[in-house]
Amino acid sequence: MRVPFERKLIRRDLLRLAVAGAGAGLVGSQLLEPTRAATIDLKNKRRPRYQADSPEVRNFYRVNAYPVR
Repeated sequence: MRVPFERKLIRRDLLRLAVAGAGAGLVGSQLLEPTRAATIDLKNKRRPRYQADSPEVRNFYRVNAYPVR
């Protein structure tokens, strides 16, 4: 059985599909609720993390001793 009206996919149809797909993607991304950043604990943020006398730092400089010039 042959379909009497056989239509080829032309460039204009491809452009319409691309625009429709981009529009659907844009709408879908706008419908999502924006995420919120986690609150920052300023006490913990300003805490000094580097401690020059810690065993890890001493071990690092002991193992990776720089040559004397």
